[in-house]
Amino acid sequence: MTAYAELHVLSNFTFLRGASHPEELVETAVALGYQALAITDECSVSGVVRAHVSAKEAGLKKLIIGSEFRLESGLKLVVLVRSRVGYTALCRLITRGRRAAEKGSYKITADDFADGLNDCLVIWIPANQLLLSADDAWIIDIFRGRLWIAVELLADGLERLRLERLQHLSQALNLPLVAAGDVHMHSRERRALQDTVTAIREGVTLDRAGYALYPNGERYLRSRQTISRIYPRELLAETLHIASLTDFSLDELCYEYPDEIVPQGQTPTSWLRHLTEEGMQKRWPAGTPAKVQALVEHELELISDLKYEPFFLTVYDVVAFARSQQILCQGRGSAANSAVCFCLGITEVDPDRMAMLVERFISKERNEPPDIDVDFEHERREEVIQYIYQKYGRDRAALAATVITYRPRSALRDVGKVLGLSGLQVDRLAKSMQWWDGSEVDDSRVLEAGLDPASPLIKRLLYLVRQLIRFPRHLSQHVGGFVISNGPLAELVPVENATMADRTVIQWEKNDLEDLGLLKVDVLGLGMLTAIRR
Repeated sequence: MTAYAELHVLSNFTFLRGASHPEELVETAVALGYQALAITDECSVSGVVRAHVSAKEAGLKKLIIGSEFRLESGLKLVVLVRSRVGYTALCRLITRGRRAAEKGSYKITADDFADGLNDCLVIWIPANQLLLSADDAWIIDIFRGRLWIAVELLADGLERLRLERLQHLSQALNLPLVAAGDVHMHSRERRALQDTVTAIREGVTLDRAGYALYPNGERYLRSRQTISRIYPRELLAETLHIASLTDFSLDELCYEYPDEIVPQGQTPTSWLRHLTEEGMQKRWPAGTPAKVQALVEHELELISDLKYEPFFLTVYDVVAFARSQQILCQGRGSAANSAVCFCLGITEVDPDRMAMLVERFISKERNEPPDIDVDFEHERREEVIQYIYQKYGRDRAALAATVITYRPRSALRDVGKVLGLSGLQVDRLAKSMQWWDGSEVDDSRVLEAGLDPASPLIKRLLYLVRQLIRFPRHLSQHVGGFVISNGPLAELVPVENATMADRTVIQWEKNDLEDLGLLKVDVLGLGMLTAIRR
């Protein structure tokens, strides 16, 4: 059977275009026996951590990281990462595009490719006219030797003509061809949902979506038997050649905390010990109890083994700033089990008076980064946030993202609207949903809203809503989780504008950070602290 690697795939993190979760795409690629799968969401790597985790669990032979871009000129390119150097170049490109536009959009021009995207491969997706304009010919000069023309044959009745014209174009430009699928879903069964999210994106009802909808449901992960009947063998072999040129995994990412939190002549280990011992002297002027001394030594050893000293020092620095400005703050959560946090003044639970279970907070066995939540007066939290930006720079500090997903009410409203239901009907049904209903839409709620669950239209509504629930809708900012790096943050993960002024957000949320072992500093607001201040 012909081997194949799919190199052009959008997940549902290309919001309102892709119709499958990254995990579904990975699992289906494994089931179909693909040699590799590239996740190439549009100007985004928001879904790649989920794909990465799933790929390791499902046994995918190779996961390729990339991104799709549509330039201001209309040129459409897929960029694939070859190495850590290429991944850095991709993250920088995405960051430039996102920071140059309003939240939720991007702007990419030829100038953004001027540095050549070191160690990246590029696939050109020709438009319907199958021509390369003179204004876009620069891609041949910049990417010669690592540029391909995509052949995407999608059963529209023009496959033979398209293939012939692309073969002529390949010869004229001296560029190789490669098979690709423009995949938007893991299974053809998602075609109705893909049409639905397209109509939602376009702001029209399905019956008026017209040419915004694809003509068929072929943009899915097809079986290798199907693919081998459609594409010439050499185009399939080229997918394997491209896959063989890529050699990068997210496991290679190395995260380093800022250097400036450690004075010259000190190491993170020695400085954390110094501050902890200094804190012990302040907490127990008459001498540290033996029980506490043992707890502190045990914790410091754990922290050192896991190399988390810079994380504790960063949190300490933020808390020290707040206290210097008379901003009330208080650490909480599992960090209250930490004697070191108490000595550093981050928490206020006395380890001499309370039983501590530090393994709830930090443990070798769990292999999870520690989580220190610090509450600040909500009216003055912005001062702390701006301190972080000022100290580390906007190129090295940004908030983690929060993935806003569809819940029953929002899914009902959006799907009901594109199906043409009246606003009154949709609103009545959405309002009938209660928080205790969870993420399901039960027929009983439909009846309560005065609608007939046996009606074909309502059946279609519920079918689509149940698929859309838990789909990502857009990225928002975490309530206060900061990621701070030693080097430019955009070399680790793309950074984009937040809705709020003077805020930037990375493209990964807290679970992504945990899965990669990356740490965030939680700067949260608490109204009660403001009330206490007053």
